Amino acid sequence: MGHDELPQHQVVAGELRRRLAAGEWEAGTRLPSRAQLAEEYGVGPNVVQKAVERLIVEGLLEGRTGSGTYVAQPRERRRMVRSRHRERRGGSPFRADMYEIGRSGTWEAASEARTPAPENIARRLGIEVGDPTVRTSYEFLADGKPAQLSVSWEPMAVTGGTPILLPEMGPLAGKGVVERMRSIGVAVETWVEIPRPARATQEQASLLGLSAGDLVLSVERTYYDGDGRPVETADIVVPDRSWEVAYEFAVDPPERD
Repeated sequence: MGHDELPQHQVVAGELRRRLAAGEWEAGTRLPSRAQLAEEYGVGPNVVQKAVERLIVEGLLEGRTGSGTYVAQPRERRRMVRSRHRERRGGSPFRADMYEIGRSGTWEAASEARTPAPENIARRLGIEVGDPTVRTSYEFLADGKPAQLSVSWEPMAVTGGTPILLPEMGPLAGKGVVERMRSIGVAVETWVEIPRPARATQEQASLLGLSAGDLVLSVERTYYDGDGRPVETADIVVPDRSWEVAYEFAVDPPERD
């Protein structure tokens, strides 16, 4: 094979992709067996296997255990807008986000108090490794279907001994970080988000209804008070196949002379 030639499995994947785009097989149709495709393209079964796996990851095909490979139904991909306005609406930002696109936003959460801060979380929160935090795992649902995951950490030096120690319990359960912190005299003024492409772990895939290795967007978010002190940090995971994340920025008005 020359330097400019593609590997065989990529060639086969490209040809199958072209035939799918041309509508040769409709959604829900079972593809010819891998042995048949291997004979048609004059390659080995392992080449077809790799080509099919590539198209499954892309969401064009889906494998069904004991049945074969089928053309996947077109995926609905909705937009999730992240904006400073989402923190000014009061209540849960996720629930408000879902309301704006006509969906019901709910979630399940589990908190663990006195969780020692691991090194990376301690660095993000500006505390010492091993300092106590409240760690909360979230599974967010849109119309009852998995939409995103999140794991958050809050320093107990900030929330310890207050009614908001556990984010999803007490009088402000489910109200969001900004409103909860405001209730104990902590004014959140800024937050920083760092989005990174990633691949779903096995645990994330199971919770989101994905395959391990599927593309996800990982967002590292940290809230800061007016003194620049971090008061909460979280890792958010959004499945790429069903959501695109957009960031909205406001333009400050010109200063008057």
